[in-house]
Parts: sequence; structure tokens; C-alpha cells
Amino acid sequence: MHTKGVSRTVLITGATGTVSTALMKALEGADMHLRALVREQAHGLYGQSAEVFAGDLDDARSLPPAFEGVQDVWLLTPNGPRAPENNMNALWAARQAGVERIVRLSAVGAAHDAPNRSGRLHALSDRETERCGMRWTILRPHWFMQNLLNEAGDISATGAFSLNMASARIGMIDVRDIAECAARVLLDDPARHHGEAYTLTGPRSLTFDEVADQASIALGRPITYLPVSDDAKRKALLGYGVPKWIVDMLEEYAQAYSSGWGDFTTDTAADLLGRPPGDVADFVRDHAAAFTSADHSWRR
Repeated sequence: MHTKGVSRTVLITGATGTVSTALMKALEGADMHLRALVREQAHGLYGQSAEVFAGDLDDARSLPPAFEGVQDVWLLTPNGPRAPENNMNALWAARQAGVERIVRLSAVGAAHDAPNRSGRLHALSDRETERCGMRWTILRPHWFMQNLLNEAGDISATGAFSLNMASARIGMIDVRDIAECAARVLLDDPARHHGEAYTLTGPRSLTFDEVADQASIALGRPITYLPVSDDAKRKALLGYGVPKWIVDMLEEYAQAYSSGWGDFTTDTAADLLGRPPGDVADFVRDHAAAFTSADHSWRR
């Protein structure tokens, strides 16, 4: 934990997203000032837990006020072709403001030779972060269990869900555990995790047939996984209004996972948490209401 007894200020980017929202919850009650960066001023979104600043990572000129007086930045860029530009704008604002540490959310398998554009774009931002002149830690989480919530409407209505993942086996992780890992890093002394890139996974690698089996037990009714083609999933997602770039990205990940790319786990989350990360059965039980209510639309 920090010494000197001075509260640090952490700026949370991507503040309305799944991971950042979970991170702010994980940091509630900590001796730390939370500041949330949002594109437009939120209306009481964060209650008293965070000071809200309007700013857009697409617009470098909008960022300096939010970064002023900040020691730590939680850096999460939106998925898209401008992600490295967004990362660059944030890092520049941080350098100009005298920020001490960057904790960056990357993605599993981020590398210049990743089999998907998202992984290659994340690699560019990871490399820039490593050379930013500030202390840094990079988190590379595996497939989010929360992605299953996108299938909740189908599961609740029909007892089945469809993905273009074939028999892929994936070391999926609960976003709440990713957030707890990020909180651990942010609450520790900046030197402790400097220069580390942590790949975060759940406790085991699962097929979606196994996920369906676990969901069946947790929900007390039969749940079935129906593998579908890339084209079928693409058509469904486009029908929900998901942007084409995101649909392409999801398809590239699905093809990589179907080839065995995601079949691994690490002990890193357990080491950071001091306990095993949550299993998919725990996740389904905790979100049982979502899987039994019929009112769902695509979320990301």
C-alpha cells in the first residue's frame, strides 16, 4: 500500500464502460480520489464516488483539465481503428500533467502478429505505453464472461444461445475479477507493478457446451449452445445495429478462438487477488435474473 498517507487521484477513462464501472465499484471506500472521464457530463451517474470531467480521447485539446493534478491514470480506449490515437492523446495529456503512473487495459494476445486487428492495434498502444516515460502496468484480460449477457435474451426466451465459436475452448474471466486486479495494482505502490504486463484469465478453459452445462445447473433448466457460422452471426449482429468494424473484430476473434488460440489459463489473477478468480458457474448464478428476464438487446 502507499506510504506518506497522501491520497492519490486516479483518472478513470472509459468511465461508462463495463470494466471501468466495475473498477470504480472495486475502488469504493479506498483512500483515493476518483475522477471519471466521460464524453459528455453525466447526470449523477457516479453519485459522490467520483468527480466527473467531460473529455474525449478523440480530441486531444479536450483532455488537459481532466488530467491536471492526477497521479494515476486507468487507461481504457474504445475498440476501433482510432484506438492507438486515443491512447496517444491520453499518454500525451498525462505526460504534460506530470502523471506518475499509467495502468492500461489491453487485450488478451495483444501482439504485432495477433490474428485479429484489435490485438494488433492494442500492441501498438502497449508499446507506446511501455516507452511513455511514466511508470506503467498493462493488463491483458481474456474473453469476458460478461459477453454471455449479450446472449441473455435468447437464453431466457429459448433456453439456447448461438455463437460462431465452434468448439473453441477459452480461459474466460469475470470482469469483476479484472476490476479487482486493476484496483489491486492501483492501490499498491507504483513501483510494485511497474513494467509488468499481466495476462488475466479465469480458473479454467471451457467450451461453450461446458458453459451451457454450467448454466443449466445454475439456472435449474436446460441451456443449449448452438454453434453457428460466421455469416449467420454477422447477419444477426448487423441486424442489432452493431457497427461493422465491431462485427469484423468479433468475427476475427471468433476465428482465432475456434482455432484454439484462447485455450489457456494463467495464475496471474489468483496471485493479484489472493484467491481463485470466479468460475462461470458463479457468474451465471450471480446474474441469474438477467438470464431469466425476456427484455434484452445487444450491449457492448
